[in-house]
This record gives sequence, C-alpha cells and structure tokens, in this order.
Amino acid sequence: MNLSNIHAPKKATTKRKRVGRGMGSGMGKTSTRGHKGQRSRTGSRMIRGFEGGQMPLHRRMPKRGFTNIFRKEYSIVSLERLAELGESTINPDVLRKAGVIKTKNPVKILGDGELKTAITGGKVEVLQ
Repeated sequence: MNLSNIHAPKKATTKRKRVGRGMGSGMGKTSTRGHKGQRSRTGSRMIRGFEGGQMPLHRRMPKRGFTNIFRKEYSIVSLERLAELGESTINPDVLRKAGVIKTKNPVKILGDGELKTAITGGKVEVLQ
C-alpha cells in the first residue's frame, strides 16, 4: 500500500441531492416525488410497516406463545461454585458478597460438581 493506490471510500465524495431548485437541476417541479399520490403530498408520513393498505407483514404472521408476567427469575449457582467458596453456612448474602450472584432473585442450586464438606443454608426455598 502506498500513496498512489489510496482512494476515498465509495459515495464519500458524492454530493447531496438538492431537490426543488428549478428545472435546470433535473429535480425541479415535482422534486422527484412524481405526480399526485399519497407520497407526493406535503407532510406525508406512513407508519412503520405500512404496505399501501395491504395487511402489514407483522399482522399477517401468526402469534406464537405468550409472556408470563408472573414469571419468577432465579439466580443459578452450581455445587462446584459452592465448594470453591469454602464456606460452611451459605445464604444469599454470603453469595452476593462473594460475587457469585448479583441480583436479589431467589437462588437455585444445580447439581454439577461435588461437595466434600457439609453445608448449612440460611433462607432456603424448596423447588419441585
């Protein structure tokens, strides 16, 4: 690469289209909007997804599933991570201070890993 083969990116040097500046510009009279019609009018603005009166795509597609507004989010912790902490008493505050969990969501313990020592828990919620 040298100075002889450096060039500006595509469309970096093209001028902006100035419409409505007389017949000589090639974009006078209707200012590239065509004659009559919805888009030729002043202040015309169609909503997103408008398809000229045809049912928009986002309304033609079928709906799938639903969002449960009562969903409970859990902070997930593995047994392996609990064993690394080396604590005998585990509760959400201890996990938060150690940086294992960040939110105040209930904690769910998953069974990857193995515990060598006994661990007692503080406030525990039993999940089915």
